[in-house]
Amino acid sequence: MLYGIAAATALLLTALLLTALLAAVLRAPALRLRLVERRRTRDVPLSGGVAVVLVTGLVVGAGGWLGIAPPAEGTRGVLVAAGAVALLGLVGDVWRLRRRVLAAGTAVAAACVVPYGETGLGAGLLAAVWVVAVVFGFRGLDHADGLAGTVGVVTAFGVAACAAVEAMDGIAGLMSVLAAALTGLLLHNWHPARVALGSCGSMGAGFVIAVGAVHARAGFGVGESAGVLFALTAVVAADVVLVLVSRRSAGRGVLRGGPDHLAHRLRRLGLTAPGASLLLGIGALSAMLVGVLAHAGRIGADALWWVAGGALVVVFALSCVPVYGPRRSVSPQVGAPLRVRSG
Repeated sequence: MLYGIAAATALLLTALLLTALLAAVLRAPALRLRLVERRRTRDVPLSGGVAVVLVTGLVVGAGGWLGIAPPAEGTRGVLVAAGAVALLGLVGDVWRLRRRVLAAGTAVAAACVVPYGETGLGAGLLAAVWVVAVVFGFRGLDHADGLAGTVGVVTAFGVAACAAVEAMDGIAGLMSVLAAALTGLLLHNWHPARVALGSCGSMGAGFVIAVGAVHARAGFGVGESAGVLFALTAVVAADVVLVLVSRRSAGRGVLRGGPDHLAHRLRRLGLTAPGASLLLGIGALSAMLVGVLAHAGRIGADALWWVAGGALVVVFALSCVPVYGPRRSVSPQVGAPLRVRSG
């Protein structure tokens, strides 16, 4: 037993240190190739996601081959599909693919790894749609320094705990290695970030986490599973709902970017960038613990309603924070631009 604990610890430390090292090594080439975040006022290379994806796959594969980690048979398909999604995200980082292309590719990958034998066809297809939503939710969190990594670490460990309860050692090991890799990236991604995840890393990590959660909940009732899955990804879900509702209310296109995410609004209220990421990380941890305890049967499913209620309160409260500037309109009489209030 002690040998197993020591081997697992060594594996996680390896993932953490390798990711930190590789992210630092890839930073200079990414800057030279202009693979940088375009939404920032300073150049932040998007090489962190490549480091996270490569190290996670290599460490999980090497651990299984050396016999110091659970066999990768149950996770090989997930890793291959996640690699395809990460590669699609990398192409999007370079050439700015349309969101519909990214969504279609992610949906195909998710549909290939959902355990239909345990979920059934209908619930399996719903799970694939949910995976796509989580992937894009994680992609949206990458706008703030350290946020996607922090929420990803918390969520990955929560899914690992759920998988461990079901004796899914392969899924639990994969989630733990991913969490360690994301922790290594946070050494460079915490404010002020020197490296970002990019679509490659945020989509790859989000895909692994979402699919792992689906596997852990496969075979349970759809209603209760939906509650547990929501609790595990509460911050991601709250961010997506807040953005969609606020953009529709303001008459903006839902695919149009803007400073309207959770972290943006917390910054408007006076929090620092690290403070916003830390606060949302604590929120993710609290909801994740409820989800894990509900999955393990330690608390009743009614507790999941408290998570949903808390998320709705946060969404409503932060939706009142003004984030959109006045829109420009054109006068039909003279063609002069006018300033009007949005929303």
